[in-house]
Amino acid sequence: MENQELNQIFYNRIVEILVQTKSYAQRAVNFAAVLANWHTGRLIVDEEQNGKTRADYGKFLINSLSEKLTNDFGKGYDTTNLKLFRKFYIEFPLWVPVNQKGDTVSKLLPEFHFTQIGDSSCHLLQNPPTSYKLRTDLSWSHYRLLMRVENNAARQFYINEAADQVWNVEQLKRQINSFYYERITASVDKQAVKNEATQNLKLLETKNDFFKDPNILEFLGLNPEIKHLEADLEQAIINHLQNFLLELGKGFAFVARQQHIRTETKDFYIDLVFYNYILKCFVLIELKTGELTHQDIGQLDMYVRMYDDLKRDETDNPTIGILLCADKDETVVKYSILQDNQQLLAKRYMLYLPTETELKKLISKDLNKPINDDNE
Repeated sequence: MENQELNQIFYNRIVEILVQTKSYAQRAVNFAAVLANWHTGRLIVDEEQNGKTRADYGKFLINSLSEKLTNDFGKGYDTTNLKLFRKFYIEFPLWVPVNQKGDTVSKLLPEFHFTQIGDSSCHLLQNPPTSYKLRTDLSWSHYRLLMRVENNAARQFYINEAADQVWNVEQLKRQINSFYYERITASVDKQAVKNEATQNLKLLETKNDFFKDPNILEFLGLNPEIKHLEADLEQAIINHLQNFLLELGKGFAFVARQQHIRTETKDFYIDLVFYNYILKCFVLIELKTGELTHQDIGQLDMYVRMYDDLKRDETDNPTIGILLCADKDETVVKYSILQDNQQLLAKRYMLYLPTETELKKLISKDLNKPINDDNE
């Protein structure tokens, strides 16, 4: 038989099928584990309630079950995990699992039976929490993290975001630890927050609220007690670019570092350039480790104008410029062109994870309203 070159298009189609199938199979396996853990927790709760006349029955049940399951199935069934399965059911007792298309898992995996609102076992729980729609594309490790989030609205937010944005477990952990939900919902424009949560592109109308403030950059590993050069900050961002993109938010793609802009008489270099496919515009970021000045704002304004003139395509929206600074003087902000220019923004960064109290004070400072320490 003569040697013939394999049709590349034909081969690519087969590769695509295999990759998609493997991905689907992995998600199915992951969610099957989630289902198994949830149903195990449900049966534990039912059995404990049936033995409620014995004060020590719950402890006996967990210990005995752990011993037998470990003997029969190996690792993964110690008392700590069994207690987590029980907690999983208690905190998610009335749920309808859905995939990205909104189909219930009963359509995808009909061999499983799901506890719905009104199921006979649900009366065993006192004051059951709000029903959640769990996502099939999240693993058990995701849900272990989500169970630590006590706020119902925040938990559902993280469920949806982790699935929609395809966050791995470490990314979800970081977003929870850096108060991502609290920072998003602290936006002045509540409608913009709602739009973002539903991925509504009307965020274009409120660019200022699209960008977070402050940006939590603890992953850079820079000591906040040491004065860093802007070049050090820039290099650390490049070294941790994936995490930085995650912190910036949705739709960002890296374009260039120290991008060279040449005019007829001078050369200029922009610290960081990104493109946001949601806003459909370039985003220029200038880094400031020192005090923000009018000169810095003027320079960024010039960069934005130059970029619009030399780089922006007719299909792009106007370029946005961000001064990412350690602190911003509100007087400088108020009496500069930042006040009225929707294309120029000043946003803070923090090199450490703030406490919830510190974060509330930062937000309160921006919104010009007092903090009620009694409610912390």
